[in-house]
Amino acid sequence: MIEPRQHRIPVSGGNLTVAEWGPEDATTAVIAIHGITASSRAWLLLAEALPDVRIIAPDLRGRARSNALPGPYGLRFHTNDLTAVREALGVKLAVVVGHSMGAFVAVNFSAQDPRTFGLLLIDGGIPLVLPPTMNMETAPPLLLGPAFERLSMTFPSREAYRAFWRDHPAFRADWSEAVEAYLDYDLEQTADGFSPSANPRAVQVDFAEQFGPAWYLRDLTHLDEPVTILRAPRGLLDEPAALYAPGQIEEEWDEQIPGLEVIEVEDVNHYTILMSERGADAVAAALRPLILPG
Repeated sequence: MIEPRQHRIPVSGGNLTVAEWGPEDATTAVIAIHGITASSRAWLLLAEALPDVRIIAPDLRGRARSNALPGPYGLRFHTNDLTAVREALGVKLAVVVGHSMGAFVAVNFSAQDPRTFGLLLIDGGIPLVLPPTMNMETAPPLLLGPAFERLSMTFPSREAYRAFWRDHPAFRADWSEAVEAYLDYDLEQTADGFSPSANPRAVQVDFAEQFGPAWYLRDLTHLDEPVTILRAPRGLLDEPAALYAPGQIEEEWDEQIPGLEVIEVEDVNHYTILMSERGADAVAAALRPLILPG
């Protein structure tokens, strides 16, 4: 794995931890935004696939090494943090890529910052629909499954945490060194063992904003740049029912989102569309034409 450079960027309430790969003197960069309980290390394989590209990936507020940052949380507060990151690291123009909840942040950031010139959404960014039997308090554990369940757990060792994830159906066929590095980074050592680093309250707040509040719909339908969406054909538990059904995004949003293109990535689920070599290669292939020199 290519180890990133690490920065601590001043933001409201403290410092945001940011990982950076590639040429640090480039004034154009990819700003990569992770999912709801993830971290900057979700982008390890993409950094390997694009070694010549400057990639800047924060640990979002309330996650990983930024988990001590206080609220308020929410997509728009992540955008404020990303603006501070872009300015602190001297990025003049950026391609923005987001995975899952990070895709929603990417839409808001792109809508607010005119210095973005490309937008790639990975299995996210299109408003979700809450099942009628759920509310915003009960939905995260039910819809996110083990990813949310683990936030209240303590593990006796790093290996025990890896074992928890080895049983997750999304990774059974795609276990790798990159997955292990991602999991190791996620842990915080406590007096009782090791705990996942994401703040459950931050997760709850961000989760609720993925269902299309009015301000988000305005952002999504008034973007200046074309929007490419990579769709995973399988879901969070590697099930055939994906986050977005085949053809759903095009049918519901083609007339509302200028320049919309949906690309299905074969043989991946919601996690491995980014955290497998074939998934990362597909993301890299979609990003490469968007990246300007400099």
